[in-house]
Formats: sequence, structure tokens, C-alpha cells
Amino acid sequence: MRRQPKQTRSQERVHHILDVAEQLFIELGYEQTTTRAIATRAGVPVGSLYQFFPDKEAIVRSLANRYFEQEYQLFVQLHAELAEVEIATYVDRIVEAFDEFAQTHPGYRAVLAQLIDLMTVADASNFNEYDQQILTELAHFLSRRNPGLDSMRCQLIATTVIKVANELLWLSFTREQLQRQQLVAETKILLTAYLQTYRI
Repeated sequence: MRRQPKQTRSQERVHHILDVAEQLFIELGYEQTTTRAIATRAGVPVGSLYQFFPDKEAIVRSLANRYFEQEYQLFVQLHAELAEVEIATYVDRIVEAFDEFAQTHPGYRAVLAQLIDLMTVADASNFNEYDQQILTELAHFLSRRNPGLDSMRCQLIATTVIKVANELLWLSFTREQLQRQQLVAETKILLTAYLQTYRI
């Protein structure tokens, strides 16, 4: 964002602009949606939109970050609930929760698909802020479950789990319902077997 809103009214305006942009991306697609159309639908002068967002790409990135933050909060909540369960149950619940999140937020795929198109090689090779937080918490979880694992190994396992889960779940979103469900099930099997090799 060009600047972060500090006053409540400005924060509400930004959230409203993002909500409207998300809806237009769903209805029209990214290419057909203009910043002027977003401003018009949101009922704000286009100059007000540019105070916060220099271009349409910045709006997409802000929407993606909003989704990432929501996913992180979901992870934190589930992580606390599932700290002591069997690893198969842990994987099942976490994967199901993230899959359901994507299915119940219609703009998720439209926004993230466009974000992927905008990403550079450097972007793709790095974790976003919220994935990095998930990685840190997952590594701590692995260490608690198997104190024999050193911190570097826990970081490596957590990185592998997150990258595999992200890629396979994203792939599932591009498939028809039956194959999507099968891919989600295979993701659970793969992650469970991988973690069990480390006695998690």
C-alpha cells in the first residue's frame, strides 16, 4: 500500500475498497477490472483510491495479504486445539480447515491466481510474512513432539510440509470436485507418512 490508514474512517474506507475490488475480480476478472471501476462501485473518488493503492497490482497484493492473515489466524486457533492429538488427526484437521477456507471464500482463487501471475521468481522463492510465522510455529511444534530433532531439521521439515501442502492444495483448486477431493485426500496421506518417519 502507498500509505497505511491510521484513522478508523480511513481504515473502513480501505476495507470497503478491497471488498469491492474483490467482488469485481470475481465478476469481471482481473484484466477487465479497472481502478476507476473499483472507485465507482465503492463510491469514492478515484483520487482517494490512489491515496492508498498506487495501482491495481497493489490492490491484489493487499487482498492476498488479507487472506494470508486470516489463514494464519485459523492456523493459530487449530494449532492450539490439536497440540496433543495423533499426527494423522492433526494433518486431517489442518488440511480440511485450509481446504474449506478456500472453498468458502469465493474471491480466494481469483485473487491468488492473479497474485501468482504477478509474482517474480524472487517472490515465489520466499515465504510471505504469514507463511513465515506458520513455519516458525510448526517448527516449534515438531520440536515439542520429538525433542530429538534439532532446530535446523525442524525448520527443514516445516518448510517441506508448508511447500508441499500449498502446492497440492492449490492444484486441487483447479480440478473438478471429485478429483479435488482425491487430491486433498492424497495430500493428507503424503504429509502424515512424511511426518511419521520423524516420529512426530
